[in-house]
Amino acid sequence: MVIPNYIPNAPLNPDNYRDAGGLVPFFWDYYILSFGINQITSVFFLNCRLNLIYLQCMQTVILNLIKHQGKEVVQIKFPFDPQLINEIKKLESINWSNTQKAWYIPYHASAVKEIKEIIAPFANVETKLFDEKESKKNADPKNKELGTEARQKIIKFKNWMQSKRYSESTIKTYTEALKIFLLYYQSKPLADITNDDLLRFNNDYILKKQLSSSYQNQIVNCVKLFFQTVENTKLKLDLVHRPRREKKLPNVLSKEEVKLILYALTNTKHRVMLSLTYGCGLRRGELLNLKPKDIDSKRNLITIKQAKGKEDRIVPLSEKILLMLREYFLAYQPKVWLFEGQVAGMPYDERSLANVLKRAVMQAKLNKPISLHWLRHSYATHLVESGTDLRYIQELLGHKSSKTTQIYTHVSTKNLQNIKSPFDDL
Repeated sequence: MVIPNYIPNAPLNPDNYRDAGGLVPFFWDYYILSFGINQITSVFFLNCRLNLIYLQCMQTVILNLIKHQGKEVVQIKFPFDPQLINEIKKLESINWSNTQKAWYIPYHASAVKEIKEIIAPFANVETKLFDEKESKKNADPKNKELGTEARQKIIKFKNWMQSKRYSESTIKTYTEALKIFLLYYQSKPLADITNDDLLRFNNDYILKKQLSSSYQNQIVNCVKLFFQTVENTKLKLDLVHRPRREKKLPNVLSKEEVKLILYALTNTKHRVMLSLTYGCGLRRGELLNLKPKDIDSKRNLITIKQAKGKEDRIVPLSEKILLMLREYFLAYQPKVWLFEGQVAGMPYDERSLANVLKRAVMQAKLNKPISLHWLRHSYATHLVESGTDLRYIQELLGHKSSKTTQIYTHVSTKNLQNIKSPFDDL
C-alpha cells in the first residue's frame, strides 16, 4: 500500500478527506499495523486530527418541527450540496418548500430516525430545535388522547347542550375547552376533581401559556355547566371564580381608512361583502348566512335571522349599498346564499373572506392588524359620533345589554377632539 507523504504541522486539504467516509480511519489503522510500535503515539494523534478535519468538512443539517400548509412537518435545512440533495431525495414523501426554502417530510414518530439513517453518513444532524418543539408538543394536553370515560362524558355533555338548543359555535367552543381541561387531569377520576384542581389549571396552563381572560372565562363556563351533569362531584360550583374582565377598547378605523379599504377592491362581490359588513355593522357569520330573500329592497331593510343568541333583528340598508347589491346580483346570480363560493349553492368560506380583507388592507397601505370585526366596531363608533341614540345602536348591533353598547362612547373622539389641552396655553 502506498502511503502519501505527510509533512508535520502542514495544513491538510479537507477536500482530500471529505468523500473518504470510513476510509480515513481504516487507512490509518492499517498504517499503525504496518509500522513499528514506537510510532503508534504520533500516528494516533495524526489520525485524530484527520478525523476531526473530516467531521468539520461535513455539512450540518438542522431539523425543525414546523407547521406548513396547516400540517406538522419536519423541516430539513442545510446549505446547497448536490450530494446531500441526492441522499435526501431517497426519503419517502420528501418535498421542497419554496416559501420555507427547505426540504420537509410529514411529521411522524420515527421521522427523525429515518432522516438520520439516510444522511448521517454524509452530514452532522442537529436536532436541538426539533427536540425542544416536540417536547412542548408532547407536554400540551391538546395533543393527548382522551380516555373512554372522558370521551363518553363529553358526548353526553354535547347531547345535553344540543337538547337545550345551544348554538353550534357555543357547543364547539365548550366541548373543545372541556376536552383540554379533562386531558390535563386525565389520570384523575372525574368525581375527584376539586376547586383546587381548577385553580391549578388556571395557573399552570392558562396563565403560563398567556391565554386570554376570555378563554379562561370559557373554561369556567363550560366546567361549571359540565359538572352540573356529573354526579358525586367534589367541585363546589358556587365557589368557582371568574377572571376579572379586561377593559379593552374596541379597535376603530376612521371613515377615511374605511373608504381606502373599500375602494382598494376591484372585485364587485368582494367590495359588496365588505361594504355590507361596515354599512350594516354585521358580524362575519351574519354576513355569510344572508340569503337573497333577506334583502327587502322596497323598504331598504335587511333581516338578520338567528344571529348571536338565536335572535332575529332588522337593520337599515344604505341606498348606495342597495345599488351595489343590484349590480352584484345581475353579475353573479346567487342561487341559495347571497354570497356563494366557487361552488354554486355553497356559502362563501370564512377564510376566503378574511383573505379578501387582508388583501384590501395591503392595497390600501394601512399598517394595522385589521380584522373583519373592526368594520363592525367602526360602524357603531361612527353612529355614536353622528349623534345616534345608544338605544337604537344597541338594537342595530343586536346587543342584549346596553353596557356592551356603551363601550363605543369611550372610543368616540368627536367630543375629545374639541377639548383644548392646557399645554396649549403655556
